[in-house]
Amino acid sequence: MPSWSRIATRMRVPLGFLFAAAYFWFAHPSWISIGIGAIVTVSGIFVRAIASGHIRKNAALTMTGPYAHTRNPLYLGSVLIAVGFMVAARNWWIAAGALLMFVVIYIPVIRAEEKYLRSIFQDYDQYAAHVPRLLPRLTAYRPVSSSPTSDSGETGGRFSMDLYRRHREYQAALGSLGMFGALVAKIFWPIH
Repeated sequence: MPSWSRIATRMRVPLGFLFAAAYFWFAHPSWISIGIGAIVTVSGIFVRAIASGHIRKNAALTMTGPYAHTRNPLYLGSVLIAVGFMVAARNWWIAAGALLMFVVIYIPVIRAEEKYLRSIFQDYDQYAAHVPRLLPRLTAYRPVSSSPTSDSGETGGRFSMDLYRRHREYQAALGSLGMFGALVAKIFWPIH
């Protein structure tokens, strides 16, 4: 029988689409909520973009850039994007649903990913002891020594536009832009 983290990993994308449809239906945006929500969402898109330009998935333990502040900057960026959309929606039920999805789906996925990273990167335990799971530390973590499986290769610890494009992180920006466009349309043409 598959573990909940495996089930959650498979369910997160289909549930995300289902949640997006319910989100749009129940959202009650205003110009102010869209403006504030867009600012928060853009900060999340920025965090995800920077993170995607540093990570070499399954090839190296990335400890540079935003990964020197939080072990999960991609999820932190996703949380910021979600908070921005919750603000834009102006609906407490949507916010409660998003929180429930985070707790039931994303926390088990994060834990499963950590278990996997721990199994393939010998430096992971030391890294995890110094860098928080989600909320970032203020100062950048500097590992004492790097193993051959830590990030010092392709990017040299710097942002790589090639990695950003390879991970297709621009899709988060395009999807967010499309959803904000739909919220603006909903102001002009309310559904209910």
